[in-house]
Amino acid sequence: MTHDRRHFLKLGLVGTAAWAVGCRDSGTDVVPVHGRSGAVVLSTWKHGVQANARAWELLSSGSSILDAVQEGVAAVESDLSNRSVGLGGRPDRDGFVTLDACLQDHDGRAGAVAFVQGFENPIRIARAVMDRTPHVLLVGAGAERWALENGFTKREVVIDAVQEEWREWLSTSRYKPEANIENHDTIGMIGMSEDGILAGACTTSGLAYKVHGRVGDSPIIGAGLFVDGDVGAACATGVGELVLRTAGSHAVVELMRHGASPEEACHEVVERIRRKNPDVQDMQVGFLALRRDGVFGAYALQKGFNYALRTADQDALVNAPFT
Repeated sequence: MTHDRRHFLKLGLVGTAAWAVGCRDSGTDVVPVHGRSGAVVLSTWKHGVQANARAWELLSSGSSILDAVQEGVAAVESDLSNRSVGLGGRPDRDGFVTLDACLQDHDGRAGAVAFVQGFENPIRIARAVMDRTPHVLLVGAGAERWALENGFTKREVVIDAVQEEWREWLSTSRYKPEANIENHDTIGMIGMSEDGILAGACTTSGLAYKVHGRVGDSPIIGAGLFVDGDVGAACATGVGELVLRTAGSHAVVELMRHGASPEEACHEVVERIRRKNPDVQDMQVGFLALRRDGVFGAYALQKGFNYALRTADQDALVNAPFT
């Protein structure tokens, strides 16, 4: 028996116990243990409930899982009360709201945009990049120009409360990523249709008051999101730099490929991050994973990460286990 396999078995015993006693301060006692038939949609954080509702509506009307995850996260992008996704998000340190998004389908096709400004639904631009170009990722001014040339329109949004918060921040200009506040900086969604097809989407306005030009993990295939229809799907949330350094979502899927359950895989990547970055007590990272047989799971670096679950018989907000 290999060391890795022994580690997976150990995690299986520990992970089951951790799930049983894990934090559920504001979530439910949903316990995803066995594989399931039928569609399932998972999204990060409380705003995932809104995203799941839209995705489920589309799945119920016969749309593809790729369309469902795209439009599910688009609903959150369009919610201007959301301070971590879309044009309602908090700006960078220079006062600009910059947006990133990606999506990937069952067969690995992908599209992404990063560091774009003034578009309500970057996830739809990412889908167009996937469908209309040979590329995966377009960024900045080039992405914006391409979007305008391909029928997308800009929208100017100024939210007084957000601008006031930014001006208050300027008085100290203190930049430090924090965990478990409304600076979650993303919504990630992964899902499986009733016929077993997988897809995922991720979109963000990034960490508040970041350096202008900063791009985190959310639009990077393999970091913020990874889908492999032969194995499963995973997405990440939290401090993007920590996820980027470990190719986090890809690592989760590869661990599942080699025998780990979704929760075990998420747990292992969280522990890798902890080992490589010992000074993470004020930072959060969480992973969601969905295996092709319908088993799903999550794990987080700190207490407080929750995710939205939607199936034919469940609609819940679930607290993820943590170390």
